Amino acid sequence: MSVYIIAEIGQAHDGSLGILHSYIDALSTTGVNAVKFQTHIAEAESSEYEKFRVNFSYVDKTRFDYWRRMEFSLEQWVEIKNHCDQVGLDFISSPFSNKAVDILEYAGVKAYKIGSGEVNNYLLLEKVSKTGKPIIISSGLSSLREVSDAVEFVKAINDNISILQCTTSYPVQPKDIGLNVIKEMKDKFEFPIGLSDHSGEIFPSIAAVSLGAEMLEVHAVFSKNMFGPDSSSSLEISQIKELVRGVRYIEVSLSNIVDKNNTNANTNAKNMFGKSLSVNKSMKKGASITFDDLDAKKPAGRGIPASEFKSVLGKTLLTNLDRYQFLNTRDIE
Repeated sequence: MSVYIIAEIGQAHDGSLGILHSYIDALSTTGVNAVKFQTHIAEAESSEYEKFRVNFSYVDKTRFDYWRRMEFSLEQWVEIKNHCDQVGLDFISSPFSNKAVDILEYAGVKAYKIGSGEVNNYLLLEKVSKTGKPIIISSGLSSLREVSDAVEFVKAINDNISILQCTTSYPVQPKDIGLNVIKEMKDKFEFPIGLSDHSGEIFPSIAAVSLGAEMLEVHAVFSKNMFGPDSSSSLEISQIKELVRGVRYIEVSLSNIVDKNNTNANTNAKNMFGKSLSVNKSMKKGASITFDDLDAKKPAGRGIPASEFKSVLGKTLLTNLDRYQFLNTRDIE
């Protein structure tokens, strides 16, 4: 089965419905399978006490104000979902409140992503699990034990689960990506395992596929210089295209077994590049052959194989040979 690739818009739209729809169109050209959003309802998920993760905003006085600016109406979410359908992208979102789940159910969301900050929010897990939709659990802020507990909780209701290794750092540095965790998760869980990456590079995702990842999630942005909390840790559209191309390339490589004991396909090339023994100087009949008299020339099959040079050492020539003439068994005693 092909690796499932999700491009997350997140808050890259900065509250603009027009920019959001522009992202859908742009991502439809990249080859990703799905586009993911975040469904925020400020009053249902936040309070005046929530602090900015990064105080990046020149617009919003509080984090609550920011989430309010990121909201869309029920009708707008339906339009977003319909646009995804039109361009052939699965519509996925991360809800941050039970009310957001109601909106996404009405809009017809394909699958739910549980953000790493929600892994211990069992109220939300219960609500999402009961929808029967596929659930993708991110592990960014959680220990393996916390992820395991959440998976067990969800599995009792809905076993259509995928789990993503994630490091909550923006942008995450190479030493913190945790590619080793992919194997740990594959050994521990019976569900598909993948990587949610915030590095702003394509390399971690391609490496993850080589390690057996079955799902990838990357953030999308038109430019890393754009306003927003995730811009520097996102991939630009051209990078996402290259990522998809690289993943599909790796998939073909991994799914086709090469038998290094079967060299039939190399027969012609081996003959072309193979070497046959020759003498490196003119030699007279009766001369005794030494190592210093020999050289090896292309192609194979024109003389004694170069691999058998020891078999001719000390042998006597039965005929005169010109310089660089091939040496055959009929020429030696």
